[in-house]
Amino acid sequence: MFEQLPVIIPVSLLLFALLTFLCGLWRKSLAFPVSLAGVTISLIASIWGLVQVLTSGPMHYHLGGWIPPIGIEYVLDHLAAFMAVLITGIAFASMIYSRQSFTKEVPEKIVPLYALILLLLAGLTGIVVTGDLFNIYVFLEIASLAAYAVMAIGHGKAPMAVFRYIIFGTVGACFYLLGVGFIYFATGSLNMADVARILPTIPDSRLIVAAAVFIIIGMGLKMALFPFHLWLPDVYTYAPSGVINFVAPLMTKVGAYVVIRVFISVFMPNYFTETLPIMTVISWLAAAGIIFASIMAIAQKDVRRMLAYSSVAQICYVALGIGMANPAGLIGAMLHILNHAFMKGTLFQAAGSIRYSTGITEIARFAGLGRKMPLTMSAFTVAALSMVGIPPAAGFFSKWYLVSGAVAGHNWVFVAVILISSLLNAVYFFRILEKAYMSPPPDDEVVSQAKDPPKGMTVPMVALAAGIIILGIINAVIVTNVLQPVTSLIF
Repeated sequence: MFEQLPVIIPVSLLLFALLTFLCGLWRKSLAFPVSLAGVTISLIASIWGLVQVLTSGPMHYHLGGWIPPIGIEYVLDHLAAFMAVLITGIAFASMIYSRQSFTKEVPEKIVPLYALILLLLAGLTGIVVTGDLFNIYVFLEIASLAAYAVMAIGHGKAPMAVFRYIIFGTVGACFYLLGVGFIYFATGSLNMADVARILPTIPDSRLIVAAAVFIIIGMGLKMALFPFHLWLPDVYTYAPSGVINFVAPLMTKVGAYVVIRVFISVFMPNYFTETLPIMTVISWLAAAGIIFASIMAIAQKDVRRMLAYSSVAQICYVALGIGMANPAGLIGAMLHILNHAFMKGTLFQAAGSIRYSTGITEIARFAGLGRKMPLTMSAFTVAALSMVGIPPAAGFFSKWYLVSGAVAGHNWVFVAVILISSLLNAVYFFRILEKAYMSPPPDDEVVSQAKDPPKGMTVPMVALAAGIIILGIINAVIVTNVLQPVTSLIF
């Protein structure tokens, strides 16, 4: 049973995507419980898999009994298990939250929406458990196609925003596929472990250089790394609130995971820092993106668009840690993937709750909401303080490791970038908190009747906010037991 956990994680989601659609056609009310059951099974398998990895080491599953490199291998190691638990855990909270949000925003499309969300999650989990480079592309397309569909369901400008996302996403996928093709031409293999064994024998191959560049560019487009972020702000602004709670905390993080995975499991040690100094390029693009996106977030009047630009800055934090290419920086990047998923999940759920109860998205109209919606604004406040980097919230500790990585690499410009961006974060988050708590309520009937949303939305939102504090308190446990074994593979 244990050896099948790597395949159970994505396959259970694929199976329940079909069941959700079929049951929903019979009775619409079954779509939510069936989809929640699928996410729950995948979450349990992920947690179980992480426990097995921590106690017994990595787990391998060979599809059809075919031994790699001929067959496709699914692998749960520390990094894959960590990401699987993160994806399914956030998905579980978002699934509970989404029920009433979908019922109000898109009631006529609930059945296909839940089925597509399960396909999206199947693609994301498949990416993190597969040990095959081409299989990553397959799951990447499953996740992307499902994401395009669910985000286009929004009203107004959503379809046009998603059209731009499709263009960027397709180009990114093509670049990745070209890179994988070049690796196959050079090595004759697609299995990550086998490719890693062959690459040292062909260190000067131009095919491998081209492959590395194409893969990084492709994933840069997928993870919205500056300046490839142009698709993200409109998509996050106009997608349905329930949908963006799945996409914003997870989608770009999996793109970052692929970059980390090829860095530690495919290419030779120091290949990205010495033979092909692409990590230097990544780190400087990320530093520029952090400042640019933080300034753009300050300029926004719509809270959803502000959070969208904030997301660009935060994924650039992750890219900055990867680009540092040292243990502290990589730990900071992986820890920030975890922390940002909780922080951004909380923030978008809080913004969605405000929109659900009042219809308000303009920051200027937040006056008085701190008293009218205490639970919602308390969760928002916890996440905002964590984004700024105030302890004991989780965001402080990932930034601490990023600063440590910059100091270890004598990259003082990066230290300054992280500190300046934290001040910029404070500017755009504290103006919302000041408006919500300190400004007198306007003579506005909508605000005067505002209240926290139903428990089905409040409970997961508060749980994620509590998780931000808990993750900050136990960050040393996570780093020691989960993340340091990952960095020990290459440093």
